Amino acid sequence: MNTAPHDHNFRWDIFCRVIDNFGDVGVCWRLAVNLAQRGQTVRLWVDDTAALAWMAPGGAPGVQVHRWTSPFSAEGITPGEVMIEAFGCEVAPEFVASYAYYIRTTGRKCRWINLEYLTAESYAMRCHSLPSPVMDGPGRGLVKHFYYPGFAPGTGGLLRETNLTARQAAFDRADWLARQHIGWCGERLVSLFCYEPPRLGQLLEALAADARPTLMLVAAGRSATALHEAVDALNKLKPLWNNHFTLSFSFLPTLAQVDFDHLLWSCDLNFVRGEDSLVRAIWAGRPMIWQIYPQSDDAHQGKLQAFLDWLQAPASLRQFHLAWNNFEANLHAIADDTLPPLTDINRWHQTLRQARQTLLQQDDLASALLRFTAKTN
Repeated sequence: MNTAPHDHNFRWDIFCRVIDNFGDVGVCWRLAVNLAQRGQTVRLWVDDTAALAWMAPGGAPGVQVHRWTSPFSAEGITPGEVMIEAFGCEVAPEFVASYAYYIRTTGRKCRWINLEYLTAESYAMRCHSLPSPVMDGPGRGLVKHFYYPGFAPGTGGLLRETNLTARQAAFDRADWLARQHIGWCGERLVSLFCYEPPRLGQLLEALAADARPTLMLVAAGRSATALHEAVDALNKLKPLWNNHFTLSFSFLPTLAQVDFDHLLWSCDLNFVRGEDSLVRAIWAGRPMIWQIYPQSDDAHQGKLQAFLDWLQAPASLRQFHLAWNNFEANLHAIADDTLPPLTDINRWHQTLRQARQTLLQQDDLASALLRFTAKTN
């Protein structure tokens, strides 16, 4: 594990397009901050910077944010030594032309990296860091390298701040909850950050039927909308479903990334979605359930299975994931297609703590990227 500042002080240009749920820009911002923590200078080019106003309201030393406009004007811009094309976003051709000219006239090394999505599937290790010659366009003659974040040695690793463990050690849950104006009286805390899981109503019923009171902390946006719809449906079909008020809710505002981490550290069980929050839930080391981003060709099913395999998830955790993600073909062991009971959470906790400990012994993504770029021709 190496998270110390590095000898090479590169200038980085990271290009990102915001697709729909801000996950892409969330990952790119964390990457920019991680690199800056290691002594790098970073420009983040984003086509829609609105989310950064709440995601990173204070900015970060060493990181500049620029609007990625179309058409793109490269006039007066000196490219950095490293160009990152995040998630196949296709860097503006005007910038590629400027980058190629800069390389050819200065004799600098070409460091063009295509940062891929996170997966535990085996192809990530096979394809990680492979070169891809650029055959046409303004970058013809240059070489891209495909860079795969991952969970195992031999991949690019996961994003992890240099001060993560120190922040966690100093974290005070009660103080943070009070500063968020969350009235916590010792209930079990469950975070909800999701899309629209079909079995959300079943989860709410199970928590309401539990003898232990639960306070659910609901993220803003789609999570809150899905929660309201599930509650409305239950109120119509089963008016007494929460008649003892065992389950209560606190609806959160949009949280900065630092406070999203704090949310996950505070809770006894985290429901997360997408890529960035999955990694943050793993670093939290708490029991978690992941709703993977659904894909039309069902490729997400194999991706989830590969993650659960890497996690060495016990059967109860695996079955809950399959049900939560509505993988009907895999529900034959679950009676009536219902969510499995939340009776094995202590074992889930052990699983996540072990996974976190394993990952802490491996290289983080930014440190691995720095070493890779230092040796890339």
